[in-house]
Amino acid sequence: MKAINKLGRYVAKINNYSPWLRSPLLSLLFGKAVKFAGTASVKVDVLNFQQAQLSLANKTKVQNHIGSVHAAAMALLGESASGFLVGLHVADDRIPLLKSMQLNYVKRATGKLVATASLTEDQVKFIRDTEKAEITMLVKITDEVNVEPVIAEFVWAWVPKQRK
Repeated sequence: MKAINKLGRYVAKINNYSPWLRSPLLSLLFGKAVKFAGTASVKVDVLNFQQAQLSLANKTKVQNHIGSVHAAAMALLGESASGFLVGLHVADDRIPLLKSMQLNYVKRATGKLVATASLTEDQVKFIRDTEKAEITMLVKITDEVNVEPVIAEFVWAWVPKQRK
């Protein structure tokens, strides 16, 4: 799939590097663009035009009072995975915006969390071809013991940078 914006060109270029270098470079790029994600040390494990897989280690700076990843950090992880993926397809003359998120915390998280967001080819085409719209994405967030501690749904919108 061909990149249609600046972010997509950077990601495509980084994905041509050796596998051991991709994740650190993608994480650095993302951390610079989204300061809060950089502060929390969100790691980009896999990023291509149809899937984003990001992780967050259970470290002190993102823990809650019971020693697991804080609810707000889980939201950040899901938002980051879905937003990065949508951002790859929104043209440079448009702005992606998080419109809403629904998070249902169903289990206690154990250890590191991994968020996976995916788009179908039809969804990618819709994002690329539509000037102003929104899309709903389910993000799967699992912990170290493969439990899904939160059911996460994100609604992303995009609008033209210049209002008519």
